[in-house]
Amino acid sequence: MPALISGTLRENLRLGLPLDDATYTHAIDTAMLMRDIATFENGLDTLIGVRGMKLSGGQIQRVAAARMLARTPELLVLDDLSSALDIETELALWQRVFGLHVTCLVVSHRPAVLARANQVLVLEHGQIV
Repeated sequence: MPALISGTLRENLRLGLPLDDATYTHAIDTAMLMRDIATFENGLDTLIGVRGMKLSGGQIQRVAAARMLARTPELLVLDDLSSALDIETELALWQRVFGLHVTCLVVSHRPAVLARANQVLVLEHGQIV
């Protein structure tokens, strides 16, 4: 599970960086968090508890994804990003991530992810086969 700090959603997305509203909105929308945040009493200022204990596993994954996406990286390294998501959310999330036109290095066994890959490398016993 991704590491979250004890604080608000906003603090977990920022991690000390100044972010404008457009950056928050883009990252949250891409990470499929809009609907969740709309249900939280304090929106982005909702306290999530120690290591995100007030969030579901899927919400924790998507908060971490939004934090990563708020930085507009050129390379995304994603390790099982959607393992705690339902299939509908998973498909929409990957469609949005792959629509960013950035290089993605993805570790996954999920068919929905592998089907979209330009290249798949299979490891067996620590060797590429």
